[in-house]
Amino acid sequence: MPGVVPAADRARDALAAAHRHPANLRGWDKTATEASWRAGRSSAAIDGGSVELVRDGDFDDPVLAGAMRVAQALDGDSLPQLVAVWTRAPLQTLARLHVLAAADMTDDQQLLGRPRADAELGQRLDLLAQLITGATKAPAPVLAAVVHAELLALEPFQHANGVVARAASRLVCTSTGLDPHTLGVPEVTWFKRVSEYRDLSNGFGAGDPEAIRLWLMLSCEALEAGAAEAMSIAEAARPRN
Repeated sequence: MPGVVPAADRARDALAAAHRHPANLRGWDKTATEASWRAGRSSAAIDGGSVELVRDGDFDDPVLAGAMRVAQALDGDSLPQLVAVWTRAPLQTLARLHVLAAADMTDDQQLLGRPRADAELGQRLDLLAQLITGATKAPAPVLAAVVHAELLALEPFQHANGVVARAASRLVCTSTGLDPHTLGVPEVTWFKRVSEYRDLSNGFGAGDPEAIRLWLMLSCEALEAGAAEAMSIAEAARPRN
């Protein structure tokens, strides 16, 4: 697909540069924490959630509350364990992400973490799990885009599929070493280009070849822009003489 490999290379180089920023060589955890807040807010906003983010308090909006729980699970001490499970049992991790994302969206606890009972869905999720656990040599930015779009298309859960899909994309980036400290914030670009995001992810789900190519390009461009966002966060936190 024309343009995809160079776009993936640019995304990889940009994220590597973000990790080499002087403020991130030792203080990457501060950048990662700020990135998680921005990622959670943008992910919620893509799905129509509130953008009113109160950093010290509860979230009234259930979409934002779920997105922030997911974002915080992908930052800090819980991340290594989450990644370890993701690389060997990704469907288990998806269930965990869904519990976090949808906890305030339903009173039926039986719906949390459980995909729809559908044989075809089960087969597609099993195939996706195989890709995540190593059945592909695709570049990491491409794999992240495919996992993201496939989950958007499949809508395996009754609620919060978008938040889960974007978190899964982030986990691919972390587990493959593309963005090991979750510094990037591609969600900001997806929110800024939300109409394109929706159109191309729908086209991906429908199997349209050009939509698939453009979706891969959009995802790589978002990763590259998200790396620039990480650089700006790090630069703002850098001590001034």
